[in-house]
Amino acid sequence: MSGPGRLVPDGLEATLALIRHGRSTWIEEGRFQGRGDPPLSPLGERQAAALAARLAARDRLDPLPAGPPRVLWTSPLRRARATAEHLAALPGWPAARPEAGLLELGQGPWEGLPAAEVAQRWPEELAAWRRDPAAHHAPGGEPVGMADERVRGALRVVLDDLVGPPAAPAVARSPVDGYETAPLDHPWACVVAHDGVLRLALLALLDLPVGAFWRFPFVLCGLTVVEIHGGRGMLRAHALAEHLAAAGAAPATPSSDRPGAL
Repeated sequence: MSGPGRLVPDGLEATLALIRHGRSTWIEEGRFQGRGDPPLSPLGERQAAALAARLAARDRLDPLPAGPPRVLWTSPLRRARATAEHLAALPGWPAARPEAGLLELGQGPWEGLPAAEVAQRWPEELAAWRRDPAAHHAPGGEPVGMADERVRGALRVVLDDLVGPPAAPAVARSPVDGYETAPLDHPWACVVAHDGVLRLALLALLDLPVGAFWRFPFVLCGLTVVEIHGGRGMLRAHALAEHLAAAGAAPATPSSDRPGAL
């Protein structure tokens, strides 16, 4: 890395696809998840299959480089691994590689409980978590500051793996969409993880404070694309999800899938 605390390696030209896992059985039951390990529901499996179909048939309108990713990273939890396995089955795609730093934020005693019960037993703590996550968290859960350090460590692993041999200087790219004529040809990686972790990852890549935690919701099996150029991250697409509706697998929005229920 180029210096202490620096996230993006110098000279790296790459793209990251950030993907939240499919719908789990606990989401269907309205339960907090955190580090809990429920499987995908049947709808979640269909969502993951629809996402894989989109990535297999994407065209130049999708802001991703051609070909399969160099690495397919995943949280070790079942709902993320099962989603990643749908992608790993695509022709030419690599096997899913677990990364412990991509585990979801721990939610302490809230994990596995119905959202209504959490709201009844911990009304002040839950309201504080939703209002100011940088200063509050579930009792016994993982503080956002600690999770941010963990996620940044995982991102360094992901980004360092995209560093290749020295290449010719990159052509200057306009930060304004609509001016690019050639497809991207730099390496890219796919990261399958969880709502809370991906929120922190996106903030870190865009150099935004953790206080903005609730500003970028991640759709179940949606596609978010961050391009790394000139030492900084640029958001090229966020929460693309039209593939879910086309496959008849559009997600519902129960209380456990709203801010605060990770």
